[in-house]
Amino acid sequence: MNRATLKKYRLLFIATVLLWLKTYIVYKTSFDIEIESWKQEFILFINPLSFLLFVFGFSLFMKEKARNRYIVIMSFLITVLLYVNVMFYRFFNDFITLPVLFQTSNMGDLGNSVFELFQFSDLLMFVDVAFLTWLVWKKPSFVPFEPIAKKERHAYFLALVVVALLNLGLAETERPELLTRTFDRKMLVKNIGMYNYLVYDAVLQSKSKAQRALADSSELADIGNYIRANEKAPNKELFGIAKNRNVIIVSMESLQSFVINNKVNGQEITPFLNDFIKQSYYFDNLYHQTGQGKTSDAEFLIENSLYPLGRGAVFFTHATNEYNATPEILKKHGYYTAVFHANNKSFWNRDIMYQSLGYDRYFSLTDFDVNEENSVGWGLKDKYFFEQSLQYLKTLQQPFYTKFITLTNHFPFELEEEDRLIPEYTSDDRTVNRYFPTVRYMDESLKAFIEGLKKEGLYDNSIIILYGDHYGISENHNEAMAQYLGKEKITPFDHIQLQRVPLIIHIPGVTDKHPEVISKVSGQIDVKPTILHLLGIDTKDDIHFGQDLFAKDKMEFVVLRDGSFITKDYIYKDNICYDKKTGLKTDMSHCEPYMEKAKQELDYSDKIVYGDLLRFYND
Repeated sequence: MNRATLKKYRLLFIATVLLWLKTYIVYKTSFDIEIESWKQEFILFINPLSFLLFVFGFSLFMKEKARNRYIVIMSFLITVLLYVNVMFYRFFNDFITLPVLFQTSNMGDLGNSVFELFQFSDLLMFVDVAFLTWLVWKKPSFVPFEPIAKKERHAYFLALVVVALLNLGLAETERPELLTRTFDRKMLVKNIGMYNYLVYDAVLQSKSKAQRALADSSELADIGNYIRANEKAPNKELFGIAKNRNVIIVSMESLQSFVINNKVNGQEITPFLNDFIKQSYYFDNLYHQTGQGKTSDAEFLIENSLYPLGRGAVFFTHATNEYNATPEILKKHGYYTAVFHANNKSFWNRDIMYQSLGYDRYFSLTDFDVNEENSVGWGLKDKYFFEQSLQYLKTLQQPFYTKFITLTNHFPFELEEEDRLIPEYTSDDRTVNRYFPTVRYMDESLKAFIEGLKKEGLYDNSIIILYGDHYGISENHNEAMAQYLGKEKITPFDHIQLQRVPLIIHIPGVTDKHPEVISKVSGQIDVKPTILHLLGIDTKDDIHFGQDLFAKDKMEFVVLRDGSFITKDYIYKDNICYDKKTGLKTDMSHCEPYMEKAKQELDYSDKIVYGDLLRFYND
């Protein structure tokens, strides 16, 4: 390539190199991408290049100054996309997908969280865009417009194809069948790049839309056969023990099991729950299985016993599907169904999804008195939420099935001084420090709620289920968590163990006489059949992937949405098998018998959602 040709490409090359290097620096500084060899490092380094060459290549077909303007504008837009991913990763420890990117109706409620995640050093990400703008407007002679010959364009795009094939070829040698692992975003981003992943995600989005049109009832029959083959009989002693009782479910925001029966600064974090457990069935080895939908995914799991999606949130992408959820089933047995959440009714698309799940009534933000005095962070404080909800609850037709979604223990874990019942933890991590007082506040609010149920005469004839919805502390805070837990560091094995969330089932007159801690490996997907069996409702014809938690021969096996899984003795994560007794890596042969089952369950569940297969349920 001669000097004259290089001059034509000058701005394009500068923009590409700056954005390429910036992306690689962000990979290394803002994302936790594990590199195990020089080849993986090289793949990570080159994977942004093909996308950038492709996008900027369109400028070669443009005339006059439009080419330079296009390069500057695209540099800005790609930088914004990169920055959105950085912000998303700081909280969720995950990469954004197209369904999440377009969940614009949620953005208005994210103000406090975004402000908490912002760092002034983030502004450096836009320095190259400012530099390119300055070049175009102040130094036009340095980046002149000159027409590009057809032969030169051909050479450019040939180079692009070579780079893309090199990247994909190396990635396939490093991870065979890479593009079939759609649930493993970190693996995909590490190998094909963040930008190319979004292109790939767009392809998956189109494919999933076509899946519904092409689906037929035979697919549901195959899945039903798989479920019947794995179904476990309910515990005869407990089947129907809560028949015709009211059902009260509480989603405990961001509550992880490590705080239960634990202390911070010498004080109990959850004194009420610690006592309540002693009068209940407590599942101390239950894992959340949520994906990008977080709280909404947990709702989807416990009420459908289906897995959430690997991309986006079911509540957004498939809210109008046909489901056979717990509220709809219980309506057929004379229950009135309602959900209470003091947030905008459209947040996570709940106003539409709740209709699909079979709820009679959704008590949302407009049903509550919310003001500056009784709200903090994401909205109405839990104490006032339960107080106001009780006034509605006591008017409902009985028996009722109700769900309450708390808010206060939500990132960024804000709490006013008068509500702090314990001091913050003392580490260098502000998020971890503030987590404990908000957990303690929620615990006290739950205590007041249970006392309110007793006062209103709703306690004795109810079954009360409390569950943690998802993690509150992500991998981005491992250093402070290691300090709190007294460990040198948080390993991938420790990370999986930290995904355990509490599940408490309290049946007045039953569990207070015979409480039990149940340590079987289980997940949120097991809640639906468990509740229905306790109410005496047969599920043998239902489509669900969970198993009754009280079944005597329940399989100790739980699949997480990223493809990791846990058995009685082993944990599988990131293609590594761990021995639970030692926490150390062990031979893969111990995990291999479960790998196909884990993939099959996720695939079957995805088929149900993407194909809207439950519309054939009653055919």
